[in-house]
Amino acid sequence: MNYQPKLNRYDDMEYRKCGNSGLKVPAISLGLYRNFGEVESYQTAKKMVQTAFDLGITHFDLANNYGEPSGSAEETFGKILHKELSGYRDEVLISTKAGYDMWPGPYGDFGSRKYMLASLDQSLTRLGLDYIDIYYSHRYDPETPIEETVGALDTVVKQGKALYVGVSNYPSDVTQQAAKLFRELKTPFIVHQPQYSMFLRGAEGDLFPVLEEEGLGAIVYQPLYQGLLTTKYQNGIPSDSRVAKKVDSISEDQVTKESLEQVKRLKVVADQRNQSVAQLALSWVLRNRTVASALIGASRPEQVEENVKALANLDFSDEELANIDEILTK
Repeated sequence: MNYQPKLNRYDDMEYRKCGNSGLKVPAISLGLYRNFGEVESYQTAKKMVQTAFDLGITHFDLANNYGEPSGSAEETFGKILHKELSGYRDEVLISTKAGYDMWPGPYGDFGSRKYMLASLDQSLTRLGLDYIDIYYSHRYDPETPIEETVGALDTVVKQGKALYVGVSNYPSDVTQQAAKLFRELKTPFIVHQPQYSMFLRGAEGDLFPVLEEEGLGAIVYQPLYQGLLTTKYQNGIPSDSRVAKKVDSISEDQVTKESLEQVKRLKVVADQRNQSVAQLALSWVLRNRTVASALIGASRPEQVEENVKALANLDFSDEELANIDEILTK
């Protein structure tokens, strides 16, 4: 039977303006970093995207190197989009990025004009699309003039290959410098994608104030800190966890007694709010007015459903926030 999206899919999702732009993004977005590669189950990937769309998640976040092997997440999503969501392209927001190692030689990495333009052409081919909604510079390249990277992003908009542009993992001062250059070029630069969670709050220092000043939205990744902000690790390391699988961005060393104790105490707060720890962690990052959306990863459709339930309780009392701050500073 052909997939038919739910008619009420937009009823319960919250949509937020991305900075000062006119673009609205869902408060929860789906990241395709893991579990959408060639080596993963297509049926599971398809079901996760369908579940997300039925829940009002319209934003799907990719990068050129996502999936195993690199690029396969874009291919998988392109297949899902054309086979399962045919006719709904204008109802979804698709982003991709370039900045990390993608192909051999000196032109397959970082932020040169040659790499940024070639990478987007390759991404569009893998996705089977003529344009992308948001194209990001995935990381700051200190060896390439910022004017060159900004110029490349401006070019893809003028070519009609991207509607908006953004940066990810950029320091605050370079973000501000880029914003000035984009303004001069009249490029629709609308978003920064930083890492942000209860366990990684660095963005609150310099970055978020800059985003506020420049009228940029934040779409934050790893709001659950690779699953550490759940109860998954309270009784040891599960065999199907990212730690056990030795995913490159998380290790057993990060599962400390201190972090486990913090999660245990956060669960008390979550229980009082009728939330899981994961739902609490998502609600907490979304409390920040600079955050337009929190990117979740998932390996099962049920995880998408559970995470979206965080939106049922986004309000925090001053007492709750003070309690959480006290827990996180221990």
